[in-house]
Amino acid sequence: MALSKKQIERILAISRYYYQDDLSQQEIAQKMNLSRPTVSKSLQLARENNIVTITIQDPFENTAVIRQQLQEKYHLKDVVIAEQANYDEQGILEQLGAVTANYLDQIVTDGVTIGINWGRTMAAVANHLHPSHSQNVRLVQLKGSVTNSGEDNFSAAITQKFNQAFHTQASLLPLPIIFGDAKVKQLAMRDQFIHQVVSQGNAADIALYTVGTTRPTAMLFQSGYLDDAQIHQLQTTAVGDVLSHYITAAGELAVPELDQRTVAIPLPQLAKKRYAILIAGGQAKLQPIHAALVGGHANVLIVDQAVAKALVAL
Repeated sequence: MALSKKQIERILAISRYYYQDDLSQQEIAQKMNLSRPTVSKSLQLARENNIVTITIQDPFENTAVIRQQLQEKYHLKDVVIAEQANYDEQGILEQLGAVTANYLDQIVTDGVTIGINWGRTMAAVANHLHPSHSQNVRLVQLKGSVTNSGEDNFSAAITQKFNQAFHTQASLLPLPIIFGDAKVKQLAMRDQFIHQVVSQGNAADIALYTVGTTRPTAMLFQSGYLDDAQIHQLQTTAVGDVLSHYITAAGELAVPELDQRTVAIPLPQLAKKRYAILIAGGQAKLQPIHAALVGGHANVLIVDQAVAKALVAL
């Protein structure tokens, strides 16, 4: 049945109210002085006459293809793409944590050393760990764990849960993330205990870490170790950080002077790991993830589906 111009105009108005303005059918009926069945019928006609078409962007589509594309693009040994039910930050973290815990079940074997990080992403991983059947697993912190503010970096809780899952006791790095003076850092690193922990981190078989952003809310900016001028400099020159090493869009160190004061495994050490696992997701971390991969700072990527697609498109 051909629609008249008046019918089409009414269907368009109803469709815009319903699909664009998110009004209910009852609200539209009241607004246009129509019956609710008339509104319902008009929405049906809109679909039948292709006035309104609905496209579902399925995030599960072609995951295997995207995985292969990312491996080839960034020269990765493995890519794991987490299922994505929604796009909120906490939901993404939960999915990343779950798939990372499952991945560890596959790769952790007797006698390996796992280097761990802190922060919200690692907390999500820790929350999803399963009791391991592997023997003599060792844990070590890959960067300083002491903050200079009331901001919780989840270090204690993460370490406790990893200890429980792998039946061990982690070697801690109880130092500031960033020293005020490079010479003071060098003196601290000469301590026999600290040197031993750092050596364990450098020799770890598996490294688990994420990337940070340069948003004002970034955890490292809230840690109390950077003043406003330093934060502004990083927001100008860097796209994010890998294990507190701030990097440019090309994956290179953004501020070498700051890096000399940073307590964390050196970036070149990550390339030597059997598994250098970057775990990150959410649109805000797209550019830092890309930079870390371009810089060769990971050989395994665990990421959400939306960012995986976006990385392919970059």
